[in-house]
Amino acid sequence: MGEDDQIRAAAFEHVRRLGETVTSSDIKAGFMFNGERIPLVNPQRGIFKPRQMQHLLSIRTVFPKPGAKIWYDDQKQVHRQIFEGEESVDYAFMGNNPDAAENRWLRDAMEMQKPLIYFLGVSPGNYQAVMPIYVTGWDARSLKAQVTFGLPGEAKLEMPASAFERKYALREIKQRLHQASFREAVITAYNGRCALSGFPEPLLLDAAHIISDKDEHFGQPVVPNGLPLSKIHHAAFDSHLIGIDPDFKIHVSKRLLDLNDGPMLEALKQLHHRSIHLPGRMKDYPDRSRLERRFQEFRQGM
Repeated sequence: MGEDDQIRAAAFEHVRRLGETVTSSDIKAGFMFNGERIPLVNPQRGIFKPRQMQHLLSIRTVFPKPGAKIWYDDQKQVHRQIFEGEESVDYAFMGNNPDAAENRWLRDAMEMQKPLIYFLGVSPGNYQAVMPIYVTGWDARSLKAQVTFGLPGEAKLEMPASAFERKYALREIKQRLHQASFREAVITAYNGRCALSGFPEPLLLDAAHIISDKDEHFGQPVVPNGLPLSKIHHAAFDSHLIGIDPDFKIHVSKRLLDLNDGPMLEALKQLHHRSIHLPGRMKDYPDRSRLERRFQEFRQGM
């Protein structure tokens, strides 16, 4: 294995240790190889080859920083290329010159079938680390490359050979992207606090669906179908031990109210008939019709 491939393998291993969701700080820090720091990205550009390598290492799609609009209002636009793809997705060239260095790196990666890392933005400063991916098309006229995703969880870095494998890999990426961007949007809408307790640590919060994402009509990953909940509150909500009515009032099941077993249980019982913490914008409030459907399930389980 040449040094270029050794650096690539070290980069993949480092990113695996970081986990699926990484921050700008994580990827800007790079990693150490033979006593030298190797960057993972260029902060100013989306197509990146470290000077220590002969071939492309990573590409990146950035979520713009909040400005006049809240970032998740335009979430679908940024992710449209992923959600509309069937086997592969388009990735735009850098600028309008197909012979620019970054664009030639894309072509080189295609010709050499090099596995790459895709840092896919899910919110400002946060990314899904997707790997391996492969450049499988390069078009100077449209100024776009085609990107195909490798099979998730595979130890070998090999491009999927069949259409079925390519479709399966992209479907898995769509699901991961849905989950990650939904969580970021819901927790951001509620200013990083649990909707039931007000607990203010985003790292310990889940984004709970009001209506399950298995429901094609009402289970969409949109903020009005989500609630940021701590682990214990999420478990109680999913088990119908806690319900929320369409007027945003919390109901604790009789099963819990009748128990006496320590401070954690008492904290749950004290939520009974309180109102949930609401997001700052009315357009992000929980959808009342979804709450009504979910509350009926809670009442049936009481």
